[in-house]
Parts: sequence; C-alpha cells; structure tokens
Amino acid sequence: MKSPRDLALILLNRLSDRPRPLRSHFQELLGQNPQLDERDVAFLVQLVQGVLRWRVRLDWVIQQSADFPKRRISPRVLNILRLALYQVLFLDRVPESAAVNEAVKQAKSRGGAPYLVSFVNGILRNICRNKDSISFPDPSGDRTGYLSVTYSYPRWLVKKWLGEWGDSFAEALLDAQNRVPALCVRANQLRVGREEFLECLKEEGVVGEPGKYAPEAVTLKEFRGRVDKLACFGNGLFQVQDQAAQITSHLLGPNPGETLLDLCAGFGGKTTHLAQIMGDRGRVLALDISRARLISLESNRRRLGIKSIFSVQADARIPRYSFSGSSFDRIMVDAPCSGLGVLARHPDGKWNREEKDIGRLADLQEEIVRGAAPLLKPGGRMLYVTCTISREENDGIVERCLRRQKGLRLLDLRDHGPQWAQDLVDEQGFFRTFPNVHGTDGFFAALFEKGN
Repeated sequence: MKSPRDLALILLNRLSDRPRPLRSHFQELLGQNPQLDERDVAFLVQLVQGVLRWRVRLDWVIQQSADFPKRRISPRVLNILRLALYQVLFLDRVPESAAVNEAVKQAKSRGGAPYLVSFVNGILRNICRNKDSISFPDPSGDRTGYLSVTYSYPRWLVKKWLGEWGDSFAEALLDAQNRVPALCVRANQLRVGREEFLECLKEEGVVGEPGKYAPEAVTLKEFRGRVDKLACFGNGLFQVQDQAAQITSHLLGPNPGETLLDLCAGFGGKTTHLAQIMGDRGRVLALDISRARLISLESNRRRLGIKSIFSVQADARIPRYSFSGSSFDRIMVDAPCSGLGVLARHPDGKWNREEKDIGRLADLQEEIVRGAAPLLKPGGRMLYVTCTISREENDGIVERCLRRQKGLRLLDLRDHGPQWAQDLVDEQGFFRTFPNVHGTDGFFAALFEKGN
C-alpha cells in the first residue's frame, strides 16, 4: 500500500504532466486508493496543498543550495525535493530525518541513478543544517521579487495586486491567502434551523460556530475529517459553502413563486441556496455546460430534498437557444473567473492562471451577461458574481455592460441588499469581500435591473 507521501508525489507529478484543477486529480487518486483512512487522506491533502501553496519559496530555497540552475532539475526530482522541504520548513510535527529519509527512498524507488539519490540527500541535509540562515530577496531593492518569494506567488500577480491595492494591503492579501481557511457550511433551512443544526453537529462530536455574516453560515474551525461521512450531511442538513458565496444569493433576493435562471451553476451551491431562500416554491433553472457538474448538482438537490430545481446543459453565452420565448424574474450570473479570491482554498490556482487569462475571461464574462440580459423580465434583476478580486473582471465588466447593454441599470446594494450585509458593500454600491479584511473568500457582486 502506498503511503500518503508517495501518493502526494504521484499527484504532484500528475499536476506537472497534466495541468488541470486539483479537485479532479484528487478524486481520481482517491478512487484508485480506496484503502486510505481519513488520517491518511488529511495528510495527503496537507502535503499537496502545502507544496502548491509554498512552491515559489520552496524552489528559492532549493536553488540556494544547488550548484546549477533549477531548470536543470527534472520535474520529478524537483517534486521530491519540494515535498520533503515543505515538511522540513512548515510541519513542526514531522521530524526532519523522516522527511529526508522518505525523499531518499522515493528517489531510489523511482529508478534514480546513484548521483541523483546523492543529490537529493545532499541538498536536503544541507538545507536542514542551514535553514535558520536562509536569505531572501532584498525588500528594498526588489519589492515584487521579495513578496513573490516570501509569500510564494507568481511575480505577475504580486505586481498586479501592488498596482491595484497598494503595498500594505497587497502584502496583507498575500499573507491571508496562504492561511488554510476554516471549513464553512450552510444550514439547509428547508429542514433545520441554524441553532438546531449546531446541536446536530454537536451530537456527532463536531463543534460549529455561527458565521459572522450570512444567517445560515456555520464555521467548523477544528474539523479535519470528511464532511460527507457525517450523518447530518447524508440527511441533507447542510451544504459546504463559504459565507461570501452564501451572501450573494441573498443579494439577488428571490421570492417564493418566482422563476430564476442560474447561469454557470456548477455543482449547485448557489442554485440550491436560491431554492432554499424561495422556500422551494417557484422554479430555478440551473444551466451549465458541463454534464459532470450538473450530475453533482442533481445529487446535491436530491440530498437536500429540493424539488424546484431543473437542470439544463447548455452554453451560458447563448442561453436564448435553450429558453426561447422564456423570461425570468431574476438571473444569477455566477461568471467563470480567474478565482483569485479563493486561492486559500485552491492554491493550485496560483499556477493555473497567467496574466493573459484575465482579459480573455473578462471578454467571456461580458459575453455571458450580454446573452443573459434579453431573458430578464422588465423590472427583473440580475446579479453578476465572481470569486476574484481582479478589477478587469469586476468593476471593468460593470462599466462595459452599462456602456454597451441597453436597458440595464445598476442598483446600489446599499439600498437594495440586506441590512446585515451593509458592511460588505463599498461606496460604489458593490458587494466586495477580501480574505485579509473579512475572513471570507474574496468575492464581488453587482446588481442590475432591467428597465420597464
């Protein structure tokens, strides 16, 4: 049976060979290794996410001890070094000797030549001896480079955030998105109130705390297991969802009996919440281009006991072809985005995006809003939502839509959002959250209304 360290190395190598969302790689690997217990799975996740979270810093330290450029180290050997070094530098409970010895074993077991095994052993032992004297870029000479290495982000992203948010805010944001976030869930109030749900968790030995903002939110701060193993999950009492995402459904404010369209519905977090807010009375059309995501959405719908959701597989850029002659009271545009507000939960997102992707995504987002607007009833409302903090994908899209899309007007969420969410609305009337300020994912939302 493979150890969590060996499986972590396999997963890191697969990411090097086939860049795609970490979630899909995890699901594939766990399906191939059903014998893993919860502790092994937790350690595996910690190792992989830790290496991805701190990759730039780990590579910097490796380069300081190597006699030749990092590019000459093969990806597989580099992943062995990263994996061991993450344990040495960030995991206090793992003895350095155990991390180094396992790395040497991995180098040997993968057919490494004697000089490679010796290289792995020498690099790691040298770092262990000198880890308290590791040097980093000079913050006064190369501020971008210093922040990039210290907090482990690509240079382009550090430079972008410095330009958009200023030095101190950007550094706080970099730091906050390196912290492992607490698990947040949403009580399914079609079946249980939040206080009753907290008691149900307590009966299973899980401590939950009411969320600071969203009325259904519960934070599981010390929970380390798998939520799908809890009885209250199987009984449909909750859905995993961050507070920022929960709040957006309240911003759209659906009413019982209305007809809603959820574009880019994904796995159904917001879809099921919209139906919940409506008391499961009305119709929620969930559109997504991915059949696999809609299958997961359908599974969540059944588990939560919701009957008002209907799934449609289609392209969100041209929804009129699926709903010809239809119109909706409210539309949720949960736009595909760079995901720069959820890097704490998805550290692989640091490496799955490039600066050039921002403009491409902004064009796609505008196209989706343009396709959705004609389906809105006169007087109907549309909420544009992203889980990013990129201005081009947020403020920029609002400006483009108001300039190019006739019949839409922007509503100020200070006047049209719930009172309990007012602290999260800025002076422009946009909903905007930051991990370093609010302790939530980084989200943006703007509310539009169609003229009569």
